[in-house]
Amino acid sequence: MELTVKRTSKKATYTIGRMYVNGQYFCDTLEDRVRNLNSEADKVPGDTAIPEDKYNVTVTYSPKFKRYLPLIEDVPYFTGIRIHRGNTDKDTAGCILVGENTVKGKVINSTIYEQRITMMLYQSQQNGEHNTILIK
Repeated sequence: MELTVKRTSKKATYTIGRMYVNGQYFCDTLEDRVRNLNSEADKVPGDTAIPEDKYNVTVTYSPKFKRYLPLIEDVPYFTGIRIHRGNTDKDTAGCILVGENTVKGKVINSTIYEQRITMMLYQSQQNGEHNTILIK
């Protein structure tokens, strides 16, 4: 399965995007602010979006969230980057929040989108498929 996040609105404190699953629109996304990351020193911890690139995704148990969630692997300068629910940039530390961007600077109805994307990726993983996410 291939996920794509197209960042559509880069603001001073947050980033809005659109998530696609195998080329089909799935939901909106919210991330931290996009910064130019040439080294770890450029990262503002808890307030920086992950770099644009293609990453592998696996569904694993998150000790922090105490549930199974998609893990974005091998992100430079980051660890533990997940796709999960939340509403504002305060709910993410580099992770990708999923939901509906109908309120400025937020995503809402995020729980259902987290559950859906987690199940889709888990089923794909169980079927032996390779899951990726392209951030652009």
